[in-house]
Amino acid sequence: MTALKPRASITSLIRYKPNLTTGRSGPVIRLSANEGALGPSPNAIDAMSRVMGEMHRYPSVDSSGLAEAIARKHGIDADRIVFGCGSDELISLVCQAYLEPGDEAIHTQYGFVMFPHATTVAGGVPVVAADNGFTVSVDNILDKVGPRTRIVFLANPNNPTGTYIPRDEVQRLRDGLRDDILLVLDAAYAEFVSRNDYADGIEFVEANENVVMLRTFSKLYALAGMRLGWGYMPHDVAAVLHGIKAPFSVSIPALAAGLAAIEDQAFEDRSLSHNRVMVDWTSQKLGELGLEVCPTVTNFFLTRFPDEQGRTAGECYAYCAERNILLRQMDAYGLPGYLRMSVGTEEEMQLVVDTVAAFLGQEPVSA
Repeated sequence: MTALKPRASITSLIRYKPNLTTGRSGPVIRLSANEGALGPSPNAIDAMSRVMGEMHRYPSVDSSGLAEAIARKHGIDADRIVFGCGSDELISLVCQAYLEPGDEAIHTQYGFVMFPHATTVAGGVPVVAADNGFTVSVDNILDKVGPRTRIVFLANPNNPTGTYIPRDEVQRLRDGLRDDILLVLDAAYAEFVSRNDYADGIEFVEANENVVMLRTFSKLYALAGMRLGWGYMPHDVAAVLHGIKAPFSVSIPALAAGLAAIEDQAFEDRSLSHNRVMVDWTSQKLGELGLEVCPTVTNFFLTRFPDEQGRTAGECYAYCAERNILLRQMDAYGLPGYLRMSVGTEEEMQLVVDTVAAFLGQEPVSA
């Protein structure tokens, strides 16, 4: 037996499993990962194709023009943008940079699973703050702050619940934290939110020296396979992250696709319109089946299933998977009675609604 042993603090971590197993060969309807329903912008696909001849070169973020394009779109400072191989990399970098061994990072009860994972890998201690139902509780977060707290993670909107907290609650959270605590606002689903009282985090970064906002190209822009995320942060924090991150973690195709995607406003508008229509339609149809659908401001929603044999969430998941429809089980989040469903194409949503109806022994309701 090998004498090599990993750090004791990470031995409890398990491999991330995206639930991609189906029961049949053939096309798979994947509604388990909150991916973009319409796929990427055709302009992004063209942009990737045009740079394939440059694969022998190392990527250059500085000369790609992507930071400047993001800055123009959001009215922010390009020099304070840091890119990562997905926003996951940025979460890990923040933990590596600001957690000494034994320092604490707070995440919420139903928050993104990468928050405690990255905290543990960095040698920190994850601390969970209970939610109020399915909504983040600022009071519960503040109650968990201790002398070793160094980071507070807040996914807003939150995955997997689809809920958000308004601007004034985020402000109350920041005001209640010490100056030496970094507030990380993960706004991966910000583009989908149309509520007037929502703030994606930019204004908090501009007003504070201890707030970071994270964004991704994986959701609205449908570039999950390219692994492209970005963060907006104070100059000092950006300098720290640049100092520890791998120099070439974002690929040439990702940079090209991101630039083309963020400049294609027409496709963005089309994607948002599709999402609004499909969320409303699917929620209504699942409700007609007698299921409880949680309100959402994102491109996914939680659905609660009955706690009776033959009608449970786990059985519905297996039933759909056998028919090559992938939903997301919520057991890892402590929600075994729920399934999470991403928005897909119109045809995919009609099929999944009819499949769930068949599972429940009811007539199709997709018409």
